[in-house]
Amino acid sequence: MPRLLGFVKDWMLPIAIVAGITICLTLHFIPSLAASAEPSFSRFAKDVQPVMVAVMLFLQFNKVSPKDLRFRKWHGIVLACQMGAFVALSLAAMALPSGELRILVECAMLCFVCPTAAAAGVITDKLGGNLSDTVTYVVIINIVAAFVIPLIIPLVHPVEGVSFLTRFASICARIFPLLVFPLLLAWLVRYTMKKLHQKLVGIAGWAFYIWGFTLCLSIYLATKALINSGISIWAALLICVVSLVCTLIQFIAGRWIGRRACKEDDETLKRSDSITAGQAFGQKNNGFLIWLGYTWMTPVSSVAGGLYSIWQNLVNSWELYEQRHHKSPVTETSEN
Repeated sequence: MPRLLGFVKDWMLPIAIVAGITICLTLHFIPSLAASAEPSFSRFAKDVQPVMVAVMLFLQFNKVSPKDLRFRKWHGIVLACQMGAFVALSLAAMALPSGELRILVECAMLCFVCPTAAAAGVITDKLGGNLSDTVTYVVIINIVAAFVIPLIIPLVHPVEGVSFLTRFASICARIFPLLVFPLLLAWLVRYTMKKLHQKLVGIAGWAFYIWGFTLCLSIYLATKALINSGISIWAALLICVVSLVCTLIQFIAGRWIGRRACKEDDETLKRSDSITAGQAFGQKNNGFLIWLGYTWMTPVSSVAGGLYSIWQNLVNSWELYEQRHHKSPVTETSEN
């Protein structure tokens, strides 16, 4: 049993990725299932995914006190890099004529501006990073993105009759409910129901397994979006490369920034900040990325969201595997 649990912990994310892709391909390419089961399962995935994300965040937020939220130096550096890259790529896209090159630049735009996934704390916590610092950046980047995106996107893709307030309200409706409500509910429980709060803190580790199930649904929806996009294999390969490069740049740059920004001599603190900044920069809200591309950009660019989801979770899987197998025997024994 310990070996089985260890295997699941090590390979939870690859298992979820393979399961999501397999379910989508099975339901899509088997005619009888495509007609009967696929529509129902797609509705189930779309409806259940946000609920599971909310439950997962609620469990995680029970471990975070309002007093723990603080601004760190790396928050400002990562935010500047993220927004700077988005603006630079937006200017490049505006200068390019319509075509494949412009679409690829738009894909990179979306990969950089997309806010950090509210669930990034699940992996950060597992890797030994700082959960409260992750939550702080999640709040910061979602607020900044809600203002910056409606200002820049109309310059790249003008839409007649659509105001800043319309775009702002549309974006807020997508990202704030799943972020704010679980946080406020967790803090309400913390200060009004102490015993319940203690029990919830004790089961907060289950958020990782909920994340695995949620990821399966997310990959299913991302694969479906890719299949239904109608793009050529060549275009898909190019977007695949762009999304992979963007993924690696952000994870690596985040880790480097976190380590460099930490002024403490303690190696443990440097490693914690490196992990936390890397996840904050690299782990994206892919559902929002897909929606943003499909709604406000060239629809094909939304494919980058599905591919980024696969790349980032492969990175997460490798990080979890490395972290688990580099622990000391004492730590490993205490966990099991």
